Amino acid sequence: MKASSPWWFEGLRFSCVGCGRCCRGEPGAIFFSRYEEMRIAYCLGLSLGEFRRGYVTGRWGLPSIDERWNGECLFYDPATARCRIYPTRPLQCRTWPFWPEILDTPESWRKASKMCPGMDQGVMHDGPEIKGILDSYVKYLGEMVN
Repeated sequence: MKASSPWWFEGLRFSCVGCGRCCRGEPGAIFFSRYEEMRIAYCLGLSLGEFRRGYVTGRWGLPSIDERWNGECLFYDPATARCRIYPTRPLQCRTWPFWPEILDTPESWRKASKMCPGMDQGVMHDGPEIKGILDSYVKYLGEMVN
């Protein structure tokens, strides 16, 4: 590892255990692109208008999947602890936990791992793989803002 490499460059373990904890908790934003919006609406058998009226809110000037009063994503099914749109979930969901704010410091990773039992377990993701995921997520967010 080079001295300028990020702290996580030697790799981090993560395997989703399907607990649904990343889909519930404190309120936040679940951003999606125009393409993802069309895929989700199609998956649900809805028109874009129906999807927007029933499932979308605005957060920080961008469309976001709405949440229930307790912070659960509307697509989280409490009975099964699963996502009802898993095959078409937004990139934001697919890149968890390799987000900039979680990879910022070892402490931020440890804090998130207390909520997520899949972190520090399972598959080892090496530095180049993590960097690729992180770069795609940052690019994705940038494209939505611009």
